Amino acid sequence: MTTTLAVLLLINAAFNALVWPTFYRRVARDSRARDAAGRATRFLKVHAVLIGLALVIAAVSTVAAIASLVGAW
Repeated sequence: MTTTLAVLLLINAAFNALVWPTFYRRVARDSRARDAAGRATRFLKVHAVLIGLALVIAAVSTVAAIASLVGAW
């Protein structure tokens, strides 16, 4: 059971690491990402925070999976 959960955590981490950076590139190129002066808008900032949190969760998932697999947990 522990191995299954660790594998699921690793799959979650891999998914997040692959999907969110691509999504950020699309958001950053969106016309709503910058105002007329070239400054980042709330649209870009909110998405950057959400994507950053998703990547932190991916990192924590990776650490938890590895800790579980080596028996540290």
